[in-house]
Amino acid sequence: MRERTRVTVVGVGNEFRHDDGVGWAVVARLRELAGERPLPSGTVLATSDGDPGRLIALWEGAGLAVVVDAAHAHPGAPGRVHRLELDSGRVAPPSATSSHGLGLGEAVELARVLGLLPEHLVVYAVEGADGSFGTGLSPAVAAAVPGLVASVEAEISRHLGTLSEEPS
Repeated sequence: MRERTRVTVVGVGNEFRHDDGVGWAVVARLRELAGERPLPSGTVLATSDGDPGRLIALWEGAGLAVVVDAAHAHPGAPGRVHRLELDSGRVAPPSATSSHGLGLGEAVELARVLGLLPEHLVVYAVEGADGSFGTGLSPAVAAAVPGLVASVEAEISRHLGTLSEEPS
């Protein structure tokens, strides 16, 4: 079997619904930083509205897919980040839910059934405070963005470091 080295980072959400745009904000920041510290060759930065078919198309064939999305939790702590590894392809009932009707859980299950999961799937779900119409993140969610960017960069480094350590 061919080793999959492509990395895909997907910001999920709607940048016109305040905190639901956190995934888009992380991808935008990664694009800005790429001029200073380029991401590894083959890294794809994308945004999505969360449609399961579009998510699967973005991560299909990837060795690593990192998804950043807003989440609702009750009770919530705006800006709190949850990290989930979904390599098994099954999503346990979450403590935080997606802000979309059909969401990541459905995309993961569909991809699992179709054999289209990436080799490694990591999700960062960020609890939001404001999902109303408008632009800009709430202060708590905006404060989480730099840490999320660093976490995504670290995921990519770990993944590619692991690949380079494997025997040829």
